[in-house]
Amino acid sequence: MMLIVDFGSQTANLIARRIRDLGVTVTTVIPEQALAKIKELDPRGIIFSGGPASVYGSGAPTIDPKIFSFKIPILGICYGQQLTGFLLQGEVKAGKVKEYGPAIVHVNEQSGLFSGFTGKPFQVWMSHGDQVVTPPPGFHVTASTNDVHVAAMHNTKRHIYCVQFHPEVEHTRFGKLILRNFIENICGLKIKKHRLDLPQLITRIKHEIGQANALCAVSGGVDSTVAAALVARAVGKQLIPVYIESGLMRTGTKEEVTKLFTESFHIKPVIVKAQAEFLKALTGLTDPEDKRRAIGALYIKLFHEEAKKHKGADVLVQGTIYSDVIESKGTKHAAKIKSHHNVGGLPKELGFKLVEPLREFYKDEVRKIGRKLGLPPKFVQKQVFPGPGLAIRIVGEVTRARLAQEHQADQIILEEMAKSNWLKKVYMCFPIMTGAPSTAVKGDGRFFGEVVALRIIESKDVMTTNWAHLPYSLLQKLSSRIVNEVPGVSRVVYDITTKPPATMEWE
Repeated sequence: MMLIVDFGSQTANLIARRIRDLGVTVTTVIPEQALAKIKELDPRGIIFSGGPASVYGSGAPTIDPKIFSFKIPILGICYGQQLTGFLLQGEVKAGKVKEYGPAIVHVNEQSGLFSGFTGKPFQVWMSHGDQVVTPPPGFHVTASTNDVHVAAMHNTKRHIYCVQFHPEVEHTRFGKLILRNFIENICGLKIKKHRLDLPQLITRIKHEIGQANALCAVSGGVDSTVAAALVARAVGKQLIPVYIESGLMRTGTKEEVTKLFTESFHIKPVIVKAQAEFLKALTGLTDPEDKRRAIGALYIKLFHEEAKKHKGADVLVQGTIYSDVIESKGTKHAAKIKSHHNVGGLPKELGFKLVEPLREFYKDEVRKIGRKLGLPPKFVQKQVFPGPGLAIRIVGEVTRARLAQEHQADQIILEEMAKSNWLKKVYMCFPIMTGAPSTAVKGDGRFFGEVVALRIIESKDVMTTNWAHLPYSLLQKLSSRIVNEVPGVSRVVYDITTKPPATMEWE
């Protein structure tokens, strides 16, 4: 048993997932419950997660210092390191240089967490403003970056180990080895391969839905498709897939959804035409949160109308995954990044029993479930697409004309990425109508049009991303086609911001 104390980290559940992948049982608690849970569960190790707060901030989450006296090995990550340093009389300050995204770590002491390391510098993923500048008494600095002296520290006598970076994220090289060293070498737990229990998942869904008919919101994306496939396996013809034709999905999505469900599930999806209603609901809205809420409210209204046509349709199934939940403030001490229309964008009075079979899984796990269910590879590997669709790829008001521009630019990107064999190499690729005006010259005359930004990224579990290093010739082709073919566009720029600090979408 391992215990994670969640201080509001965006990646607390990802830490738990990494531990489960090593075949070790894990429980996550908020700091207020930690001491009671330690007495109840007798864990072999404790992990302090990161979090958005400063240890000096008003209302910052903390923990009873008694936890350090139990002689149970502790691993502090990011805020967990800062809080450990603060509580044990080290010095924590706002960093002169704040690190968000990649950094290079130099290991000073090849033991403990860094046992078996070569000593060569390696890349880690950072996301912090504060940092430990002076370790507590008895602690040794075990790793540094060019900007942060205490990138890792430990006190082996007290069995406390800390890192400023995030070993749980995919972009930290050797991150899984660091966690393995802590669990296996320091906590003394045996590692074994974790297997996904698909039958248990299907049984749970069958129990949740019972005899009800289940409306399933399908969008053509990976998450909703896998969720629908699980429900179909669990309750068969009780599943009623519903595709809302909002006009905000990618071109050709309706046809793809119809073909998939007819051929793979032998269920004809219900198509609800609502393009005009969505444009009307979005009229005058410029704040992305307002747009997400408006889209969520209209979706629920349309599903209520559809439910009246089907006897006993009391359940609504959604393809919500964990990254949707955590960005919508999924835990007590977490920061809200943005509302996902199927999480934070839903009205309080839903009127349905909500079933979200993928809520605890990350994107790569969802793809694995899809493969186990025998879904077509092109759907399992399909690019991520946001629930609110193209509405949040248009900065500012969504109008019919700007939506048409976004559709056209999106198709150009997909075509050129496919032609160059880059489409299958990236996690996401899409344009953003930025709302920023810029001067251009077209036909020897001055033209004042909108700037389109390209967001093309690599990722695995959505929690961290890096921008794709496309060939200049491909970037040139994308730019030329969008400027020349999409009306009202003056220039194209390429977004080279990692996550963190940026989110995947602009809104």
